[in-house]
Amino acid sequence: MLVIVSYDIIDDKKRTKLAKSLLNFGKRVQYSVFECDLGSAKIEEMKKRALEFVDLEKDSLRIYRLCQACTTQIESFGIKKGWESEDIVI
Repeated sequence: MLVIVSYDIIDDKKRTKLAKSLLNFGKRVQYSVFECDLGSAKIEEMKKRALEFVDLEKDSLRIYRLCQACTTQIESFGIKKGWESEDIVI
């Protein structure tokens, strides 16, 4: 499943640690936006790790789960390449 993660973290150190953690799950497509191709268990793992860096009183973390039909509607312009569906043939 394609998951979009965006965040607004006030603390510079926490923001940097969150970004490094998210690199284990997907691609950075904007400074505070990641695209991740994850199964349900990995989504929960990512969420658990990400929330370690979020102050719920001051910061924002948003996770959008996109269905397969929604991913066909993605439009991307400019230099950053984002998520691309990979067909697996066995």
